[in-house]
Amino acid sequence: MKNKKVGDTMSLSKSRYCTGIRCKKELWLSCFKSEVAEEQDNDAVLDNGNKVGDFARGLFGDDYILIEYNDNKKIMIEETKKYLDKKPNIICEASFNYNNNFCAVDVLKNDLDGVEIYEVKSSTEISDIYIDDISYQTWVLKKCGLNVKKSYLVHINSKYIKKGKVDRNKFFKIEEITPRDMGLIEENVKELESILNSDREPDIDISLACKKNKMVSYDCPFFNYCIRNLPRPNIFDVGWRTSFNKKLDFYYNNLITYSDILASGGISTKADNQMNCELNNLGKIIDRDSIKKLLSTFTYPLYFLDFESYQVAIPEIDGTRPYQQICFQYSLHYYLEEDGELFHKEYLSEDYDGNPMYGLCKQLCEDIPMNSCVLVYNQSFEITRLKEMASLFPEFSDHLLNIVDNIKDLLPPFRNQEYYVKEMGGSASIKKVLPALFPGDEKLDYHNLEQVHKGDEASNAYLSLKTLPYEEQEKLRYSLLRYCELDTYAMVKIWGKLKEVSE
Repeated sequence: MKNKKVGDTMSLSKSRYCTGIRCKKELWLSCFKSEVAEEQDNDAVLDNGNKVGDFARGLFGDDYILIEYNDNKKIMIEETKKYLDKKPNIICEASFNYNNNFCAVDVLKNDLDGVEIYEVKSSTEISDIYIDDISYQTWVLKKCGLNVKKSYLVHINSKYIKKGKVDRNKFFKIEEITPRDMGLIEENVKELESILNSDREPDIDISLACKKNKMVSYDCPFFNYCIRNLPRPNIFDVGWRTSFNKKLDFYYNNLITYSDILASGGISTKADNQMNCELNNLGKIIDRDSIKKLLSTFTYPLYFLDFESYQVAIPEIDGTRPYQQICFQYSLHYYLEEDGELFHKEYLSEDYDGNPMYGLCKQLCEDIPMNSCVLVYNQSFEITRLKEMASLFPEFSDHLLNIVDNIKDLLPPFRNQEYYVKEMGGSASIKKVLPALFPGDEKLDYHNLEQVHKGDEASNAYLSLKTLPYEEQEKLRYSLLRYCELDTYAMVKIWGKLKEVSE
């Protein structure tokens, strides 16, 4: 995004208003210093948001007026005016401006006695920032002379299960959130306008608003910029599920460096181990007995399984709900016997417009015999997916649930710090554990893969396949296969390392 220059005439929009309510410094930085923001992969979020927004336009039937987007907001505003007097009607993206405060209403119900605002969100929950969004729109429309009768938030019903054509009335939940205190909103607008007209970066400290929580729906992309002058490592580098609230408590009490934190009594056993290992360059933490006990539960044939999946807001498959993980691929490394040959099988669905899970389940039940020991990394994901697919496909249910019953997890030794080295940096994620155990091994480096290097890239890649020409499609399929294959090969290597250190 090209930065505005300080001194340029800046307008507020509903997104800028919400950003400023969250953090005035974030608003200023996003307008005048956006190059210091961390890149965020929001393509899937934006795509889901657009699809949900488009779908919601038919809340009151398909006879609605759409104000097409235009870089010139005046054109959108003039188009809106044409239809405001032709009430009653439904106007989508109805656009308004008051004293350089612009908003486009997702769905405006234009009645004879006034209007109703419907703000559409692709979330399944209401966060405080959504209320700020609706409040700003209500204020703008009232200032433009409209009688705003009520304002509503439209969001996704997380319990909705698709059966046939998606039913808008059941898919969406509509909740009235009509703001009452217009004076407060006006005060906020004036304060944010002064921020946008200032040539000085606001001096605002970090706070709970920096990270996603019930009040805000995303992590601030400027967080690392705001803590750039802190010594490294610091309290915000501590892992092991140390909450952001707790980190802030230490920060506000000027306990920032690992030395200061440990001297104050520390945080928790695991967090303290992390800090001690990094601070004092300690060697490995290895609990051989615990590792050996886990390994003794593994039997042959031994399978290493990993799924790839995607999520969509509007379910496309009968029996699924919004944002349900849809498995489209797996990789399977396996040994038939101890000290035997390592084999590999894989599956990547070609059913781009149907149900990729059916073919996957069918092949998986052929590839993994009943009562086989199946290793995964972080079993909750695979177990949940297998149970969901078992409920969708009764013909495979017994076999899939048998796989569930025989799953073993490779995560606990690392999550429990039964095996820990400082290079893991306070994380038990396989993306951290693998390079820590095998530093410099190019065959195990996800960065050396082409096109697909992590899970969200795999999801986006699969969803894009049906739109690509054949040659590009085949190249991307190959990249997907190699990515998933590395996930299970990584598990093989990690299992081998556990065997090695337990002897």
